[in-house]
Formats: sequence, C-alpha cells, structure tokens
Amino acid sequence: MSSAAAPTHFNLNTGAKIPAVGLGTWKSEPGEVRSAVAFALKNGYRHIDAALIYGNESEVGQGIQDSGVPREEIFITSKLWNTHQPNAAEGLKKTLDALGTDYLDLYLIHWPVRLVPNGSSELLPVNPDGSRSVDLSWDQSETWRQMEELYKSGKVKAIGVANWSIPYLEKLKKTCTVVPAVNQVELHPFLPQHELKKYCEDLGILLEAYSPLGSTGAPLMTDPEIQAIASKNGVSAATILISYHVNKGVVVLPKSVSEKRILSNKEAIKLSPEDIEVLDSLAAKGKAKRINTPLWGSDLGFEDWYGPVEKK
Repeated sequence: MSSAAAPTHFNLNTGAKIPAVGLGTWKSEPGEVRSAVAFALKNGYRHIDAALIYGNESEVGQGIQDSGVPREEIFITSKLWNTHQPNAAEGLKKTLDALGTDYLDLYLIHWPVRLVPNGSSELLPVNPDGSRSVDLSWDQSETWRQMEELYKSGKVKAIGVANWSIPYLEKLKKTCTVVPAVNQVELHPFLPQHELKKYCEDLGILLEAYSPLGSTGAPLMTDPEIQAIASKNGVSAATILISYHVNKGVVVLPKSVSEKRILSNKEAIKLSPEDIEVLDSLAAKGKAKRINTPLWGSDLGFEDWYGPVEKK
C-alpha cells in the first residue's frame, strides 16, 4: 500500500497549508532535541511543534539552523504559556528569541488557564498549600484578543488554541473576530473526541493530535485490535496510530528523538473505512483513557477529565 495515498498537507482557515505530520518536541531532553530536529528536517519533515514550557526552544532553534533547510520551508508552531496570558506579546518574544526566528507559522494558547506568578516558580507557580497558582476568574477572551493583535502584526501567520473543549470554544465564539485555525488536543483511539472533532470541523478549526502513540498509562501500541490492523496492513502499530489521524483529516504530532522512529513516524498509509471504524470504536468498548490531565483545579469543560464517562 502506497504512503502517497494518505494526505501530506491540510489547509488552515487562513488559506495556508500545514504538513499533516509534524515532529513533537514535548519531553524531548535538551541535548537530544537539537539533533532530533536537525535529523527530522534533513529527512523530509517540514513541521516542528514547539512550546515555551517544554524548556528546549533554544535547542529546537539550533536544530533548525543545523538542518540547513530554509526557514520559509518549515512550518513552526509554538504556544503561549499560562503565566504570559496577561502579556502575550512578551511570551511570543521569549519564544521567537529562543527559536531564532522573527515569525511563527502558528501560535497557540497552550491551555485555557492563567497561572499567576508569585515568586515560587517562573513557569509553574504554586500556592503555599502546594496547589497550582491558577486564576480561574481570568477571561480567556482577553488572552484571545491579544492573540488576534499578534496575528495582525504579522509575527504569527495563524493563531489557535490547545486543550480547548466545546464549552470553552462556544464562549470564545461569542467574542472572537478571528476563528482559531487549530485546536491541538490529546487524540488517539482511546480518546477519539468525536464530538469535539465534529464541532471544530463545523467551525473550520483543524484538529491536531498530541500523544498519538499513547503512553505507559494508555498502552495503545500493545492493544490486540490495533496490532491486528497493523499486521493486516504489514506495518507497525505506530504507523497505524499515526495514519489514523491523517486519514481523518487531523494533523498528527508524534514525538521521538530516535532517528529510526523519526523516519518511520513520517510514513502514513491509507487505511480502509473498516480499519478506521474499528479504531473509532475502541474507546466506547471500555478502553477510554485520557493521559494528560494537569492539576488546574478544573476539568476545563471536558466531561471525561476525571475519568471515562458512560454514554447513555
């Protein structure tokens, strides 16, 4: 089966094209991430997903330089961290300086959560009782208004959100003048988020999938049904999990620092409707699992934040 049959790019609502597969850099250690980014770009990747909170943007920038690939050929995403929500321009400047570029192709609000700096930690401030220093009264529409200003400035070519639920997007819809281009969320067959995908599609918001290969807590790679589809198609479970999103019109962001896996993660294949149907149904069969639930003191509008919800 030809990898050429799966889409290589999708369209943003700005008219720009975004590569369907990008290299994720979350949890990639400084020292490893520079060579991973350079290797990926030298071997055909043209999409790098970064964030200030990952603590490795200067190494990501060095990897981009090392690759020799011209900046204008690379789609670079970064994310506004929670502590910078009252001053998005300051957050963006830190990111641009670290990456060594004067613009981003996409800038996302990392979480719909404002953290209040209090001297305990620059990026993850905590209260005296150890809880996160969250300001739940902060109006996210004010953060988005600043993102729209950055978009108008040309320093970011598109703006979007990450980890936003339907209720949060519904509220944003009432005040925004620019519709988010992207919503980047945790997405995989154990957390397919079918309703969110349909909602975003109807608004022209492209979904992006992080943690597409699961984790130790969500063992997608060893799931028998996923392995059976892999074996039927003559590919690895990872290729099936990456192809699942690309076939559904979702950008996928697998993360690796291993050269072998960076290469194999780029290959998406065309899946049959039957394969997609099986993958779409796994969560409803009792395998539902959300991996990434930081302690924000809120479920952020996701009804399954604290555990799977039975659909009546």
